[in-house]
Amino acid sequence: MGQEPQNDNRTIDWSALTSMDFAGAQIAIILGIALAVISISEVVVRALDIPTYVFPPPSEIIKALFKSFHLFWPHLLITLQELGLGYIIGALIGITLAAVITQFPFVEKIVTPYILILVTTPMLALVPLLILKFGFGQTPRVIAVALAVGPMVMINSATGFRRTDLPKIALAKSYGASTFQIFYKIRFPLALPMIIVGLMVGGIFGLLTAIGAEMVGGGSGLGNRLVYYSSLARMSNFFAVIILIAAIGIGLYVIFYLIGKKWANWEA
Repeated sequence: MGQEPQNDNRTIDWSALTSMDFAGAQIAIILGIALAVISISEVVVRALDIPTYVFPPPSEIIKALFKSFHLFWPHLLITLQELGLGYIIGALIGITLAAVITQFPFVEKIVTPYILILVTTPMLALVPLLILKFGFGQTPRVIAVALAVGPMVMINSATGFRRTDLPKIALAKSYGASTFQIFYKIRFPLALPMIIVGLMVGGIFGLLTAIGAEMVGGGSGLGNRLVYYSSLARMSNFFAVIILIAAIGIGLYVIFYLIGKKWANWEA
């Protein structure tokens, strides 16, 4: 009998998130529940006569989203730029480190304490220090996003790289396969589901960090708009910005869900 692939369970396996399948009826139910929640909220807010500066009716929020979108658009682009740059930097570093530490255990022993520090330290706490060093531009926020994304990608990717199919590796070695060939042809495909999940989780963490960094320091971005509109009690615009942020997060999930279905659907 062939030996089963060995999985390292040092982290939770979120790979099912990219292999789930949604039927048309399920999507209809999800949308129906969302519509029901919005409708009930509209009725409750108006029936209780809740002030708009506390919680505006959903219809007012949707109206503000479309009416003021031209005001949100420049800040949306800035947030996406910060997220995109920081994400690319953090993801590349994370995948590279994951590949290195799983091939060289000695490097893992050296790098792991620093990764744990990055994982357990809120990146927002570093934003004021980064602003003192790099000013109030986009650079501090990009660095904060990269620091938030990198460890998430590295941890999940390393878990994937530790998955081994010993019979395949032994067979490849018997045919004279090099370490790089074994990594590229066997280890990387086995790790791909967890890499995709790491990229997805890293993207969500990066988005939250970007928004928080904009709230802490900076004169632009969606996070800055949250602070601005809340200070003026313009809650319709405030919640409209929250909808935009949520849409970015959902978009990240959908992108990696589709990538997972195409490249890692065998995980299901």
